[in-house]
Amino acid sequence: MEIKKINFARTIREYVIITLGLILFTLGWSAFLIPLKITGGGATGVANLVFMLSGERIPIGVTFFAFNAILIVIAAKVVGISFGMKTIYAVLVASLLFIIEGAYIKTCVLEHERLLATIIGGALAGTGIGMAFSMGGSTGGTDIIAMIITKYKNISPGRAILAADAIIISSAFFVLYDKTIPERIEALVYGYLTMITTAYMVDLYLSGMRQSLQVMILSNKRAEIADRITKEMHRGVTLLKGSGWYSKEETEVIMVVIRKNEQGALLHLVRDIDPNAFTSVGSVMGVYGNGFDRIK
Repeated sequence: MEIKKINFARTIREYVIITLGLILFTLGWSAFLIPLKITGGGATGVANLVFMLSGERIPIGVTFFAFNAILIVIAAKVVGISFGMKTIYAVLVASLLFIIEGAYIKTCVLEHERLLATIIGGALAGTGIGMAFSMGGSTGGTDIIAMIITKYKNISPGRAILAADAIIISSAFFVLYDKTIPERIEALVYGYLTMITTAYMVDLYLSGMRQSLQVMILSNKRAEIADRITKEMHRGVTLLKGSGWYSKEETEVIMVVIRKNEQGALLHLVRDIDPNAFTSVGSVMGVYGNGFDRIK
């Protein structure tokens, strides 16, 4: 029963974070990019092009949902049903948010600052995508393609999105046939800037979430600390033999590897057991194995 409660709470947390990410993602587009007719990559970029070509008659949310329908099926089969369910949820919520925001947001607060609007819009969209990615979900479009690629190759999601989105943004040069050549080139420049900003924020968010730490703990209550780490944090603990040069006494040092976001919980755990414990924390470049990343 306790395990079921933990799993249920974890699932709720995942969907809450995905929802918050979707709000940031759609807000970046609806409040900054779409009002200024700035193109971009992914399903949203395609939906924005259709929106402009239709004279703003076809809502972004409708095209966004239609474009993702087939990709959802592919994601469910290739990446797994869990990813597919989260993607279905993300696409439905994002489509609804686009429709709602489109009805209320008509202009950009940075109407005369197109460059700044591009950076802010791309940053919000990228952060939202990163939040969804971190919980095993996706905002659809090229995010699904990136997730499939990163499942089998050691390629960052941001770079995978860059490659897929470049084709979509480049096609805007030919789609915007009613614009002059300088205007189409300008649209491409802002589109690529949006793409780069979004990809950078995706990698920045995910690298922060995945950063690992190696913690060394020296304490006379090492057995109690080690037991609580394994039971409460579900992390493996290694005891390293050592000797104090000053005391000339044999001792054992606790070594544990954790995610950066677990640091606070671990330090509080050690403090509760032994406030005088000597603890050092160091960053590690990569950790592969059970509970961390998998070598692909």
